[in-house]
Amino acid sequence: MSATSGSEIPPGPPQEAAASGGDAADRARAALERIGAPAALAGPLVAALGPGAAAELSADPWRLLAVGGVTPEQADYCARRALGDDASPDDPRRGRALAAHRLHRAAREGHTALEERRLASELRSAGVRSVDAALTAALDGGDAVLFEMFDEPDEPEDFDGDPGEMPDPDRWYAPARLGRGEQALGEGLNRLSSASEPIMDSATASETVEAVAERMGAAVDPRTAAALVTVALRGICVLTHGAGAGTAIAHTVACAAAVAADSDTGMALAAPTAQAAAELDEALAGLGVDPGVRAVPLAALLETRAPGVRDRGAGNPLDAGLVVVAGAMWLDVEHAAALVGACADGTHLVLLADPAQAPSAAPGSVVADLLASRTVHVAALPEDADAGPLARTAARVADGDPEEVGSPGREVVFVPADSASAAAHRAVQLITDSIPRALEIPPEQVQIVTAVRGGEAGADALNAACKERFNPGPGAYSGMDAGDRVLLVADGPGYAAGDVGYLRADAGGEGGGGATGGADAALAVELPGGELCPVGDSAHLRPGWAVTVAAAHGGRWPAVVAVFPPETRVSRPQVYTALTTARRHLSVVQAAGPALAQGVRDNAALERTTRLVQVLREG
Repeated sequence: MSATSGSEIPPGPPQEAAASGGDAADRARAALERIGAPAALAGPLVAALGPGAAAELSADPWRLLAVGGVTPEQADYCARRALGDDASPDDPRRGRALAAHRLHRAAREGHTALEERRLASELRSAGVRSVDAALTAALDGGDAVLFEMFDEPDEPEDFDGDPGEMPDPDRWYAPARLGRGEQALGEGLNRLSSASEPIMDSATASETVEAVAERMGAAVDPRTAAALVTVALRGICVLTHGAGAGTAIAHTVACAAAVAADSDTGMALAAPTAQAAAELDEALAGLGVDPGVRAVPLAALLETRAPGVRDRGAGNPLDAGLVVVAGAMWLDVEHAAALVGACADGTHLVLLADPAQAPSAAPGSVVADLLASRTVHVAALPEDADAGPLARTAARVADGDPEEVGSPGREVVFVPADSASAAAHRAVQLITDSIPRALEIPPEQVQIVTAVRGGEAGADALNAACKERFNPGPGAYSGMDAGDRVLLVADGPGYAAGDVGYLRADAGGEGGGGATGGADAALAVELPGGELCPVGDSAHLRPGWAVTVAAAHGGRWPAVVAVFPPETRVSRPQVYTALTTARRHLSVVQAAGPALAQGVRDNAALERTTRLVQVLREG
């Protein structure tokens, strides 16, 4: 590509192409070079299109849009290089690629589907004149799936004998895998609802709760007891709670375990990440709950082997009649569908969720859709009477009130900064010096959570600064070294996306890892509690001293430094989610100025376009 082209594709990291290896990557490199695209995109192209990527790209240069980060302008540039005057803006291949690109861009923003009129409008704005042909090509090529749905009126219309004409259905397009996953999730939830029978009658469930409370020497709140009766009676329950409901959550899990044991039903307990599971186990141990009741990461519960590959499913369902998932706002469509698919008919599913949190990092709005559908049973758990400053601060944010609360023990500290660079300096200072010195919380228990990934105070820059301070090295394993704190960005055996731990490596020869760790490198991540999980693919790893709010969703740490740089697009759920990742101490580095308070007051929700409510109501 010429150096003056504004649509050139910047070269990707060399290790991506090297990591893919094999003939498929070599052929892809050659195909990319023929159309003027960087050879370094070979790895991502093969990952997106499979071993036939080179042939697909040669036949259709717009297939380059399947690689994340490539823009339509860049793909058009390559198409003109490949096709010359035959590169028409209305080429059906371009329309197909743009339709898929728009759908995947929407998915990255959390949406699971787009209504036809919106998608058509976006395609016309991109110069596609034959929108119908473009959408048909996307469907025929397997890039998208179409769902037709009829709106159900809130009130039944009077019937006078003339049914009239059928209304036109709403038409929704979705990326194929995501659309089918959301459909399966809705149908699976309806299956559990219709197939359920009570585990216990209400009187016996109440007696069980009373007996557990007596054994624990605790007073179980009547609202918690009522919620547990609902759990025993109903197939699907969403138990909502706030930031200060730790006691109620622990009591709920302890009593639910007793209900499952007394009814010979059996219970499985899961949390989003290893950190969250360890915290829940600690709370249960404090209540003297049977150590056999243990929380595990959802990926472990479903016996995950690789992203999207799990041993638990319809053919090998969970052997528990009561499945409880804490931190359920973390659930996206794919994970929720896998969970429901692994529940046999008659299983009772309980989701513990804080609705004030942001929706999942991946597409979907599962818990919010369940609540909106009014097809499942909902109960609210009470807040602790002695909720501390952390919970009170979060509760105020949930109500749209950004004002600080009293924090005599320095549980919550606001640190002003007048620029992104100043925010980055303060964040690193807090994790390396201030918090360990003043609060005796070691750096390895302090997590930086930032609102953005790029920029001077984003996750990438903060990770670079922390690595230089804590574990400088050559970056032997895809830019990381043994001893680095790392974030897992995909599910695998024993770990889940969102887990944070420390990289351990046993290379066949020291220094033999090279840019990607080498074939002899055995990488593993040490998770909270000391469990060592092998990680076969270094693409699952990212530096983890600093993580974005989305990546932190589902995680919990003793101390958190929450960073809001000047460029933050502030919303109430985003701020609330960042605050609720801290267990003992929270430092808020505030460089967003008045925008932080305004966002908390005015931007009350992160809206997502999904189909789950309609699927649930269809029954």
